Amino acid sequence: MSQVVSLSFFRFGSFGSRLWALGMMGLARRPMGQIPDIEFWKLCGSGTGEGFTPLPNMGVYAILATWPDAETARLRVKSSAIYDRYRAKACENWTVFMSTDVARGAWSGQTPFAVSDGKTGGPLAALTRATIKPSILARFWSRVPNISHTIGKDPNVVFKIGIGEVPWLHQVTFSIWPDAATMANFARTGPHADAIRAVRDEGWFTEELYARFSLLSDEGTWGGTSPLAELDHA
Repeated sequence: MSQVVSLSFFRFGSFGSRLWALGMMGLARRPMGQIPDIEFWKLCGSGTGEGFTPLPNMGVYAILATWPDAETARLRVKSSAIYDRYRAKACENWTVFMSTDVARGAWSGQTPFAVSDGKTGGPLAALTRATIKPSILARFWSRVPNISHTIGKDPNVVFKIGIGEVPWLHQVTFSIWPDAATMANFARTGPHADAIRAVRDEGWFTEELYARFSLLSDEGTWGGTSPLAELDHA
């Protein structure tokens, strides 16, 4: 068996559903932990704009989880009561299933992603997660608008979003690319490359993680269609 990672996004339209989703950041913790076969999991809010910003988006939330295999992942996401509650309240939802190609670092003191041997060499997703030192928050977030603007203009990025467990301090970026070369070109040039150098030189993070995934399948829609449909035309 090979571990599978699921990342589910939920869009909430009405004020009442958004208030419900905000409350579930705390209330959903117990039912999430009771799902059979679930391994590592996180409940996340999101940021506004291209990529991510310090301004929260009260209409979009995410659930990340790891599972022992693909069949279990799809079954639990489809049939677990807590996922059903999120889907019932949301006006749109989308889940992507992935296997891990590369993983470095830790998340909440754990190494959640088990690297698979079955790399596809095709389209991929990238996830970065960091705990930001409070003393450099202003410096960190001053870099973000340039990075977000750059990734927003990049014609190669298929999907991008910023999510996180705690606003401003715990940040996650997630993006999907047609291949490793286009992703690497973005990561190694421009504002993103400058920020990476600053992270290393000045020690911005108390904990960080980087992971790259092969895309396995998806369910639902985002913006009226599957984001992976763009890969068919890339």
